[in-house]
Amino acid sequence: MRLLLALWVVALPGSAFAQAAEERCARVRNDDALRPYDAALHAAIVAAFARLFPQAPPPDERVLQAQTHLRCRDGHLLVCFTGANLPCGKMKTARRNQGATYFCRANPDAPVVPAYAVGHDSAYTFRCRSGKADVSGSALPLDKRGFAAANWTQVD
Repeated sequence: MRLLLALWVVALPGSAFAQAAEERCARVRNDDALRPYDAALHAAIVAAFARLFPQAPPPDERVLQAQTHLRCRDGHLLVCFTGANLPCGKMKTARRNQGATYFCRANPDAPVVPAYAVGHDSAYTFRCRSGKADVSGSALPLDKRGFAAANWTQVD
C-alpha cells in the first residue's frame, strides 16, 4: 500500500504535489521529521529561498538537493536551507555543553566559546569563567517546536 501511495505522490504534477504536501501538513499539524527536497516543489522552494536570502542568487538544483529540508508546523509546510551557520534540525537546549567544557579547560577566561567548540546546533552561547563553561545568552530564537525560527519559512 505504501508503495502505491508513494508512486501516486511521485506521479502528481508540481502544483498537485505541493497541494498534497500542504494537505498532509494540515492533517498532521506538526511533524518534526526533516524531509528532503522534492523537485515537484521547485518553484515554491526557490521563492522561499529568495525570501530568506534576498541578496543571494537563486540556488541550482544540486544545492537544493543537498541543503533543503521540509517539515510541517501548525498545519503548514516549512522549508529550511542548511548552511555553515544555518542548522535545520532541532536545537540542543542543554545548558551543559561538552565542547564548551573542553574549550574552557584550555581557555579558562575566554569571553566567548566559538561555535566550532559548542556546535552550531546549540540554543545557547557560552563563555568561560575560571575554566568552567557558563551560558552567556541565546544563540538563536527558537520556535515552539525547538527549531531555529529564523532559518525556517513557509512554502507558499
